[in-house]
Amino acid sequence: MMRILVVGLFVLASFGTSQKTESPYTTTGRIETTKDNKVLLIGSASSVSFNFRGRNCSISLQNATANHNYVSLELDGDYIGRYRIEAGSAKDYNVPVSKNYKQHTLRIFKATEAANGVVVFNGAKAENITKFKIGTPKKVEFIGNSITSGMGNDVLQVPCDKGEWFDQHNAYWAYGPILSRSLKFDFLLSSVSGIGIYRNWNDENQIEPIMPDVYENLYLNKDTSKKFDAKYQPDLVSIGLGTNDLSDGDGRKPRLAFNEKKYVSNYVNFIKKIYKRYPKTRIVLLTSPMISGKKNTVLVKCLKEVISNFASDKTHKPIELFEFKPMTPQGCGNHPDINDHRQMAEQLEPVFKRLLELK
Repeated sequence: MMRILVVGLFVLASFGTSQKTESPYTTTGRIETTKDNKVLLIGSASSVSFNFRGRNCSISLQNATANHNYVSLELDGDYIGRYRIEAGSAKDYNVPVSKNYKQHTLRIFKATEAANGVVVFNGAKAENITKFKIGTPKKVEFIGNSITSGMGNDVLQVPCDKGEWFDQHNAYWAYGPILSRSLKFDFLLSSVSGIGIYRNWNDENQIEPIMPDVYENLYLNKDTSKKFDAKYQPDLVSIGLGTNDLSDGDGRKPRLAFNEKKYVSNYVNFIKKIYKRYPKTRIVLLTSPMISGKKNTVLVKCLKEVISNFASDKTHKPIELFEFKPMTPQGCGNHPDINDHRQMAEQLEPVFKRLLELK
């Protein structure tokens, strides 16, 4: 249960185990809420948000894994930075409030992905904490890989090839969240670095699960004990999978030739799964900014074949294909950096505006 205690001028959200009350926090994305109202941020860009008054605010965060993690903070619509959350006990983080607004809005986004473990939000200390209202009826789910997760895009704290593989992750600055802020729609990321539709970056689906295997699991892994419910019904599902299917792997582990038949078959079955989960959604398939030349030609051919399998479908609106303009990614590991993601979002904006029927 969460008890609201008045402490001087501040409201302290503290957690107990007795009668449960409504949480003053708004959550989005792949999250889990415990019985004592703690919020577990699981997937990339999963978030917790709230309003408050005054110039003082702190949040309690805990990294529930052996390695460090990152969150990105947005205050009153402005990005204020990415924070490294070390493993260990919960710690209070002061939020730098400089503007004297009557009401402030703080949004906390997980910058890293599900594979990096959970970041626990234990509550906040501030004056008059109230629920944040998203205020938009339009919803989009972005399904993808490392690009969708924002891998390698942020080198402000850790340069490329330094630190851990996820030290340059910042999902807040991935193309999906950027686009959501521009067009003002709600979003969800379901993305895993290295994953594919029929095989992964360096695995032929022998050891590692592929996206169709993990998508309906809350933690986007082999754990089937916690399912990702379908309460979130997006108006549009954007799928960007193919970069890893078409990759050559690490060059050391045996890699089979790309199997167009398997790719198309798995993709078609995955879309059927999406339609079963979201009967009223529409779908757009994306090419990859990390693929060019002959591989891109093959990718476009396969995606068009996938779409052709639904040509006679009268139940759903036609699936669309979006092709990114040629790009030389400037981020780590040949991934897009933040500026590249901005360009991707800019290219997608008129298409998403039309598909979502936004004015």
